[in-house]
Amino acid sequence: MEEALTTANDAMFTANNLWILIATVLVFVMHLGFATLEAGFVQKKNAVNILFKNAMIIAIGLLTYYFIGFSLMYPGTNAGGLFGFAGFGLHYPEGPAIAYNGAMTYWTDFIFQAMFAATAATIVSGAVAERIKLESFLIFAAVFVAICYPITGMWKWGAGWLDAAGFYDFAGSTLVHAVGGAGALAAVILLGARKGKYGKDGSIKPIPGHNMPLATIGVFMLWFGWFGFNGGSVLSADPVGVSLVFVTTCLAAAGGAIGAFFTSFALFKSHDLSMVLNGILGGLVGITAGADQMGPTSAIIIGLVAGIIIPFSVVFFDRIKIDDPVGATSVHLVCGIWGTLAVGIFGAKAGLTQLGIQLYGCLAIIAFTFVFAFVVMYVLKVTIGIRVSEEEELKGLDLGEHDMNAYADSVEQGAYNLSVK
Repeated sequence: MEEALTTANDAMFTANNLWILIATVLVFVMHLGFATLEAGFVQKKNAVNILFKNAMIIAIGLLTYYFIGFSLMYPGTNAGGLFGFAGFGLHYPEGPAIAYNGAMTYWTDFIFQAMFAATAATIVSGAVAERIKLESFLIFAAVFVAICYPITGMWKWGAGWLDAAGFYDFAGSTLVHAVGGAGALAAVILLGARKGKYGKDGSIKPIPGHNMPLATIGVFMLWFGWFGFNGGSVLSADPVGVSLVFVTTCLAAAGGAIGAFFTSFALFKSHDLSMVLNGILGGLVGITAGADQMGPTSAIIIGLVAGIIIPFSVVFFDRIKIDDPVGATSVHLVCGIWGTLAVGIFGAKAGLTQLGIQLYGCLAIIAFTFVFAFVVMYVLKVTIGIRVSEEEELKGLDLGEHDMNAYADSVEQGAYNLSVK
């Protein structure tokens, strides 16, 4: 009897561990989604630059999270606290049984969490596209992933003070997405708008992305990867838990598309593909905080509201001259806040007390992240500089930073969009 029970437990552990590894692969695929989405939303002359940043972010994110981030986020001995650190690098488990929380190995937990960490910096890369110095951004990304993201992550997921207070964020509407969005907002404020984006008379001049098919592929890749992002956050292969999260995630994305579709048409009298694409992402970000707590109808409503928010948010940021080429602040910051608050409005945890805790925790994390990112970016600005020259911006960062073109027919990228002044 004991042998049969042991065999069953081993089989369950293997199934749980395997599912988290599969989810890790899906989250990794999201980085391809971010790369293609951002490349499609920028101008042709900056496609290589944005792809280069996305390739470097995952490498930097993995290494910095290994050396310091993981131990900051999961210090192990700081329950209820503000800060803790378990030491540099990974700490080898003793003995042959390296089960972690009874569902996965220590190694599986690290690699799954590491994929999340790099996502926060990827969000920033799109918002600062087309005018930031490559070296400055990479330094910012390294510090952001190594220190900022793990500290606020520890407050909830590492048994820190927000966890003790009852704050809930299932897979990261605030802890990943709003953190990335707050970092993006701080960086954009210091960086300034692209040349030609805003006229002296206050007019807003659209600078369209060069490849909407590529952007669309990116959104579908992100939607696909989100099954691992949210589904893996169950932290087991529990059939009911995982399948519920799959359903709520998908329905929220669909709701986001519908919300953005009708709202953008009402505002702009056109069917704007970029709004619908960001509406899908907004719905996904919105459901992420409470994907395991919601029923199907609540998930649709959360996604629908997120989709409605997107066009209004994009217009708002443009009016205050916050130039975000991919809409990262709207998708990740604003919809991340909405999704976190939605935990206190819908689903199993709904209630005024929980809503207050959600608001409190969300604001604390965003405030810390914004200040941290602002300080880091400001130090870079006054030391090595953060913005390319006007000439390089007009010619394109592909030539200025990389001395190459994204497409074989781009003989003279410097002549592209020279009218933007």
